Amino acid sequence: MTEAPFNILFVCSLNKWRSRTAETLYARHPLINARSAGTSRQARRRVTLADVRWADLILVMEEKHRERLRAEFRQDLRSCELLVLAVEDRFPYMDPRLIEELQAVIDPILESEGIDQ
Repeated sequence: MTEAPFNILFVCSLNKWRSRTAETLYARHPLINARSAGTSRQARRRVTLADVRWADLILVMEEKHRERLRAEFRQDLRSCELLVLAVEDRFPYMDPRLIEELQAVIDPILESEGIDQ
């Protein structure tokens, strides 16, 4: 089991619905430091180099987000794990269906990292 806080960056396009919901869900976990950001120039909060360097794990919602991060931060992504969750942009912030979908894909990843729920 992980003892020190694990830094997780959640990424979608606009940082309004998916990544922000994931950050809210996992922000209170005692073993996780959670942040969220978007890849778009119109994002509520845009991914920065500092975010990428801070993260132990980056969880992106779609393949296009991984490709955008690789294009912009290729060298700095070598020090962290980057996984695609395959969560589509269908539900608004904190929608119960979005929460259920996020937890269904994120919780097994956390378990594999040794982070107990």
